[in-house]
Amino acid sequence: MAEERVTEVQSPDGDTHTHTTVITDGGKSGGGGVLLIAVLIIIALVIGVWAFNKYGGAEANKDNAVANAANQVGDAAQKAGDAAQDAANNTAH
Repeated sequence: MAEERVTEVQSPDGDTHTHTTVITDGGKSGGGGVLLIAVLIIIALVIGVWAFNKYGGAEANKDNAVANAANQVGDAAQKAGDAAQDAANNTAH
């Protein structure tokens, strides 16, 4: 917003001199604060994606390890069952 000030000065001779002064406020800034906030948001997003990729994979690895252990237990149970069946067949003859 601009403010205009008009000053009139009258000399002893009767002449009138007018002086106009225009005062403006600072106006809009260059937007450096907005740029800084945008950069901080981008950095936070990059860190979030990195952390998700690093630690999100740990959950999948844990699930895979549990599944592999369950498969191994199942295989061992199958072998034990087969051995028991073979033993039962051998004693019956």
